[in-house]
Amino acid sequence: MKITGVELRRIAMPLVAPFRTSFGTETSRDVLLVRVVTPDAEGWGECVAMSEPLYSSEYVDGAAEVIRRFLLPALPKSLDANDVARALEPIKGHRMAKAAVETAVLDAQLRAAGESFGRFLGAARSRVPCGVSVGIMDSIPQLLDAVGGYLDEGYVRIKLKIEPGWDVEPVRAVRERFGDDVLLQVDANAAYSLTDAPRLARLDAFDLLLIEQPLANDDLVQHAKLATRLRTPICLDESIESAEHAAAAIALGSCSIVNIKPGRIGGYLEARRIHDLCRANGIAVWCGGMLETGLGRAANVALAALPGFTLPGDTSGSRRYYATDVTEPFELVDGHLEVPAGPGLGVEPIPSVLDEVTTSTEWITL
Repeated sequence: MKITGVELRRIAMPLVAPFRTSFGTETSRDVLLVRVVTPDAEGWGECVAMSEPLYSSEYVDGAAEVIRRFLLPALPKSLDANDVARALEPIKGHRMAKAAVETAVLDAQLRAAGESFGRFLGAARSRVPCGVSVGIMDSIPQLLDAVGGYLDEGYVRIKLKIEPGWDVEPVRAVRERFGDDVLLQVDANAAYSLTDAPRLARLDAFDLLLIEQPLANDDLVQHAKLATRLRTPICLDESIESAEHAAAAIALGSCSIVNIKPGRIGGYLEARRIHDLCRANGIAVWCGGMLETGLGRAANVALAALPGFTLPGDTSGSRRYYATDVTEPFELVDGHLEVPAGPGLGVEPIPSVLDEVTTSTEWITL
């Protein structure tokens, strides 16, 4: 496959409500989309980097720059999706930018071949169960109203963002209001240290599915120590940036669950490798989210249909985050989303909506 050109498109996507985590509050997303054009098809990739380097070292302006200056010039003249990671390996880091490029190439390749993302990756289901991530709120009554609304919509699992000072009491309140039958987990986004182990151990009383990324992203050893002091399973997110990281975490006993976010680890091919590794070692996985538009959500839903994804992911419906999505919206039905069956991602941007939210475009001829 020969790429004739690439479009870098920035779009502004306001959120339906502020989304607060331990590292900050988002009210809108500045999204970088990558469109790869070939003689036979075009493909889309969504870069999940945030506007500021808070979740990771990457940020959207930097992602656009590294794609423009380094990633695209490194691609061979003729390639398929399997060639992208090898070609980009000499460039250190920038996994979210690399994932966007690889996804766009893979989408174009699969559209030309008439094959869906799900079929290519090895999906075992035609629909996937969906959880929802609930941000840090101003008050417990506000939190309870939000959780109740999501349960009424049919979400099968609730994830609560936590931080020091907003952890035990909110979780207790949700358990007391909605009972033990609700699948419940928490996500700290690396907000704690090992000295907080006694406080984190108080969460054991609430029968949580898992506690996600309690400690620093670069500290697998401390996570292994924490795992011996908690009954609640530890899940790693930010710590896992590759299959090699996942193998090290498993060997050290740093986690018993992995959140696979394709953007964080460099793309969907690496995501499948981590899935296969974890499945072979009895480690549960689920698909995380980065507030994707319908383009990124389509790929995530296809990934979440692989057989090793045994826990509901953050593959929420479109309206969880956006009043109007750039594709036809993903709608929750009985707590599940359908896996797109069309070629490639199986979804297309709606031209009028895309034009309305676009803030800039750049065409790069290869």
